[in-house]
Amino acid sequence: MKGISPWAISALDCFKNHHTERHQRNIQKLSFKITDTGDSVWVKLEKKKCEPLFFRTCFSPGGDLENLTIRQSADQTHVTASSAVGDFKIDIAIEDAEFPILKYRSSLKLRETITVPFWPRDILTIGNLLCPQKDMGDIRHSQVGNRTGLLFMDFPERSLRMLYFQNLTSLCPYAEHTGTALADVVGGEVPEVGLALPPSPIKELAKGAEIQLSDALVCFKEYKKSTDNLSRDYLDMLGAIYTRFEKPQTSYKNWPEILEKGMKDLIESPGCWSQLDGHSYFNAYVSDYDTPPEIMVQLAVLLPLVDYVEWSGKSLEVIKTIKEGLPSFYDQKLKTLLRWHPAAESKLKGEEEQKMPMVMDSWYLHHPLLNLSRLALKGDKVAETLFLDSLGFAIKVAKKFRYDWPVFYKMDTLEIVKAETKPGEGGEQDVPGLYAHVMLQAYELTNNKKYLLEAERAANKLAKIEFKLMYQANNTAFSAGALLRLYKITKKQKYLELSYNCIASIFQNVQLWDCNYGFGKHFPTFFALFPLTDAPYTAVYEEQEVFCAFHDYLNHAHGVEIPDSVRLLCAEYIRFLINRAAYYYPPMLPPEMLSDEVKMGEVDRNLWIALEDLHDGTEPSGTVGQEVYGAGNAFGILPRQYIRLDGESFLIFCDAPMHGIRKGKGKVTFLLQGHHSTMARLRITGEVNKRVDPKLKFTVSPGKLAIVKNKMHDLECFVAADERITIYWK
Repeated sequence: MKGISPWAISALDCFKNHHTERHQRNIQKLSFKITDTGDSVWVKLEKKKCEPLFFRTCFSPGGDLENLTIRQSADQTHVTASSAVGDFKIDIAIEDAEFPILKYRSSLKLRETITVPFWPRDILTIGNLLCPQKDMGDIRHSQVGNRTGLLFMDFPERSLRMLYFQNLTSLCPYAEHTGTALADVVGGEVPEVGLALPPSPIKELAKGAEIQLSDALVCFKEYKKSTDNLSRDYLDMLGAIYTRFEKPQTSYKNWPEILEKGMKDLIESPGCWSQLDGHSYFNAYVSDYDTPPEIMVQLAVLLPLVDYVEWSGKSLEVIKTIKEGLPSFYDQKLKTLLRWHPAAESKLKGEEEQKMPMVMDSWYLHHPLLNLSRLALKGDKVAETLFLDSLGFAIKVAKKFRYDWPVFYKMDTLEIVKAETKPGEGGEQDVPGLYAHVMLQAYELTNNKKYLLEAERAANKLAKIEFKLMYQANNTAFSAGALLRLYKITKKQKYLELSYNCIASIFQNVQLWDCNYGFGKHFPTFFALFPLTDAPYTAVYEEQEVFCAFHDYLNHAHGVEIPDSVRLLCAEYIRFLINRAAYYYPPMLPPEMLSDEVKMGEVDRNLWIALEDLHDGTEPSGTVGQEVYGAGNAFGILPRQYIRLDGESFLIFCDAPMHGIRKGKGKVTFLLQGHHSTMARLRITGEVNKRVDPKLKFTVSPGKLAIVKNKMHDLECFVAADERITIYWK
């Protein structure tokens, strides 16, 4: 064993010589004992013939806990204790469910004003100093930056798997008072893991203040190596925890109005456009004229606009403008689309690795092809030609790299420019799934089985990556959908299981807490998704595409038996994205939280074009720029969350994913694809600049509509998120 802290050594000595066991409960094959060591109250977890685990529910520096009392209620154990620092309140619950679950919350009311130069972690995975390394456990995943405060561990010698979750929303007052942040507070190295409160050696906690110190849920599962399924267990255990803590309230956002503002600024703002060779192209960022037009940017905006036009029945001249410029990206010599417009490649100065002529970022080759295939399947012949004519090059690249793509390579020579994201971590590991998605689109368009074979070859590569395969969140989500489709075509169960690997990888990179300190008080962050595994901010473009990809996944999963946890987490991400995404627009944010320094172009604080980046409560946002290719945000939400009816002045909104919408005279029916444990908001609202006709009478089955207080002509109710809904009006 390598060196451990004095606090751990002291605790281990107490476990051996100076402790009192106060209360015990047995669940399944596990025993939970409340243990007093003088400076801490622990929950000791024992399994027969195995090394115990210890969970510290409170800590008093100096070892002077006194007046410890234990009171039992129907479902909890309540512990109080006092010390020179203050008075502790601890609630402990042990739930006998599919997975045994331990919950503990603790708070401290201060007797003196204090600073916090150090706080020990709250889990010890051993009970004595002679414990061998193999008994300490293996960390599979832990908090990175502002992501969820969790720790996913295996204990092979105990045949036990653990998912520890710290509800960091509850700890935000501590961060606010101490001027600290809650990034990277859950983690550690065995045997000392879990939560360590961030140190605040200067800023004080005031006498008399009551501060939450911990709000933990810990889920346990027995497992056998012979039947191990890490991703499924992660999803199922996370789902079990998700249903057991309080989530923030959502509020209705007027997305039709937001879309109108965003569309006006997208079309009319000169900063969104560049002119080249007689065509107009979107800039990647507002007023970024130094970067050549990119094919990905054009298509990333075009597809949501097409979705909106199909939903609304309107026509947009801007769609024609974008389409006219697309063929200019095709290179006749290489027989493929290029990333950068060839007439402007000379602008590239190499300030970033990929900003060089002929350098391709692996996912950038496939993402435009995916969007072209979607247009082709809608009957767009120009898109079909560009797509089919580029497939040969995509297959050539795949075979060259043996379906294991690097980060950057030269398009003309296929020379690798950058092989790995970090040493030893491989290249863009989710690109095989994105490539498989492109090949399945080609198969659907042509019925040529060579594309199906290519999709399977790439998908099989993902089997070797397993739990941590995400490079970029949107591409991982597309991969999940491709694998589900492969399963439906081939009936091979392995592809369905691989789709869960993708989804588990995505849900390792979300923020299941609300950052209610600093700048974070001005916008919701619960269930935010980070674009890359090491990204310090959330990004609108990747979030919007994952939102759409999850809709697609759930639609393809209709009639397929998928885990409850997958349905729950995908639907809840959708619900909270609808609640959060409006805050990517600068007019929704206070000016003081926007960065004065911008990397790409400039930020116009009055423009309804989304920022690329939202940071935590301690950093300004908009440091990267105002993302024109994130303009699909509102255009993606409206067609998926609002039902429009010809000849009617009202819209039907629901924040759960909907399937099988059937419109009839005076009624509409649809199925909600969420989870029965959650509630969905259902609302009748007017179209832009219109109100719901007060003469219309609405009924909903099941549910009961009520008038919305701040908008008297809107009606609203909440229904279980897996209901089949029928709405009548007359």
